[in-house]
Amino acid sequence: MAKGDRKALDQHAFFSERLFAFLRDLKRNNEREWFQANKARFEADVREPLLAFIMAFADPLQTINRHYFADPRPSGGSMFRIFRDTRFSKDKSPYKTNVGAQFRHRDCSKDVHAPGFYLHLEPGECFVATGLWHPDPDSLYKVRQRIATKTQEWKAIQKNGLEVMGESLKRVPQGFPADHPCAEDLKLKDFYTHTPLKDREICAPDFLERFTEICCHDAPLAAFLTKALDLAW
Repeated sequence: MAKGDRKALDQHAFFSERLFAFLRDLKRNNEREWFQANKARFEADVREPLLAFIMAFADPLQTINRHYFADPRPSGGSMFRIFRDTRFSKDKSPYKTNVGAQFRHRDCSKDVHAPGFYLHLEPGECFVATGLWHPDPDSLYKVRQRIATKTQEWKAIQKNGLEVMGESLKRVPQGFPADHPCAEDLKLKDFYTHTPLKDREICAPDFLERFTEICCHDAPLAAFLTKALDLAW
């Protein structure tokens, strides 16, 4: 975000080492009894700071794109639930040992597989990501089709320093030429950037500004994916 062309962001720390301390303790004690006994810690050190951050990001996000939004509700909003879905997993640990928030398009507000800006908080594993993760087959085809037909626009994104990553097929998918200039990108099954951050960066007073800068930098990818899915940008 260019300095001087937007109003200054709040310069105070939303997160503290207490957030990471709680998540480390939760990893060692991933049981309902322990969580209930430490629920006040979770609310004070994890949930409330993250909800405050989500609320504070609402205005900066509007300067990136007005169709994306920040929802600070404690349930059903931008913050992911701490509870794991264990129905189809051998690991029956009831809680995630990370917390995250995704900022999505208004027309896909309930779809975690829609394009978005994502913040992941986990001790030693924090990162910011922008893009599309595990899209449904129709969405995946639309993105590939746009890459195939808007090749120069796609290459321009990469020339601006955006490294797009994700799981990949071994071969170019059926229906696309194997010798296409973007053949390697057409193999992708996800399309996202990944910016790792240190825990101390998350706890810094200027983290809201830093997060906004990363999202601004990655916005061309979000724009490409949003348009590919016939959504307004």
